[in-house]
Amino acid sequence: MFDARLARARGAIEARLAREFATLNPLPVTEAMRYASHGGKALRGFLVLESAALHEVDAARALLPACAIELMHAYSLVHDDLPCMDDDDLRRGQPTVHIRWDDATAVLAGDALQALAFELAAHPECGPGEVRAELALSLARAAGARGMVLGQALDIAAETATAPLTLEQITTLQAGKTGALIEWAAVAGARLAGAETGPLSDYARFLGLAFQIADDILDVAGDPEKTGKRLQKDAAAGKATFVSLLGLEGATARATELAEAACDALAPYGDRADCLRQAARFVISRDN
Repeated sequence: MFDARLARARGAIEARLAREFATLNPLPVTEAMRYASHGGKALRGFLVLESAALHEVDAARALLPACAIELMHAYSLVHDDLPCMDDDDLRRGQPTVHIRWDDATAVLAGDALQALAFELAAHPECGPGEVRAELALSLARAAGARGMVLGQALDIAAETATAPLTLEQITTLQAGKTGALIEWAAVAGARLAGAETGPLSDYARFLGLAFQIADDILDVAGDPEKTGKRLQKDAAAGKATFVSLLGLEGATARATELAEAACDALAPYGDRADCLRQAARFVISRDN
């Protein structure tokens, strides 16, 4: 069930994004935007669609917020890969945007992806004005200096810190860098429905941390051909990670605990949330 629904979500998101990109001027920056947003798992967009279905929100209303979070995630990767940040030349098995084009195009593509994300989150198709305003406001908080950007800034600061980060500090860092957008995605359906966000917010916090621990495990033990990016960069840079602090077995056990905690948080929804439970188990078993 999970694999089929994830594939269906990815197909719907890619089709709608193709329509949006077709309305833009055919410039290199537009092609770079399309390139950057293609080829991912669309897990965040899937979470939007699944949380909407859980609240009986029409899929057509949820599709644009699902597209919005995928665009926001794509923007973050484009900028994260730049030489002034993580300086990566490979993403999803393909040259990164600044390698395929140049630094300026990558900066502009990232900026435009972010702007388009807000445009879609506030689109009239998403529902009444108050719902769209809440989607846009919460997305700004999740993506900015209270969320993802904060986490990225803490990560950059850690590179020149005199001592490695503690487990608590890494958890705080990753709650922003990785977890904030995942949480936005998971509660978007409840926001669309005007429903209580607590259970899905709890689910997402556990899920986001499990996702990041799985990433740290893949960085140490993954296959570069499957991950589509360079591995073991954190170890080479001497950065503290969940694996460096907990060990490979300890990190694996912690990710499993978090995935199960995420599943438990969905108890109020009963069997209707089984696909989201499968998503939690997927994030710790994936190979890319």
